[in-house]
Amino acid sequence: MVAGLILRGEHSQREVLICQRSADKPMGLKWEFPGGKVEPGETPEQALARELDEELGIQARIGPEITAIRHKYRNGGSIHIQFFTIESFTGELRNLVFEEMQWSTFDRLPEYDFLAADQTLIRELAEGKLL
Repeated sequence: MVAGLILRGEHSQREVLICQRSADKPMGLKWEFPGGKVEPGETPEQALARELDEELGIQARIGPEITAIRHKYRNGGSIHIQFFTIESFTGELRNLVFEEMQWSTFDRLPEYDFLAADQTLIRELAEGKLL
């Protein structure tokens, strides 16, 4: 899995785009960063660029990987997510698949009901440990 932290603003006032899963999806109405599955034959960066086009209608310039997280769910399933920064893109951000999208400062991220797999990242961003 891959996800993008789409950033805007100056360093002290930086915001990141967060997206709420549709109610009819698994773990519906939880918040997450846009992204998805890496398909066979794709690099993580290619997969993220494709997913951001499909979900948001943008052509993103994929930045460096900032972290990777392996999360084990209580039902026994596990997931590995690579998170990349997105500092620039072309096209107009459009909500093509989510319930809601909004910009948030890092310190406010813990106020949202994020997916369990994102919790460590959320805490580190809010504490200023990443970015």
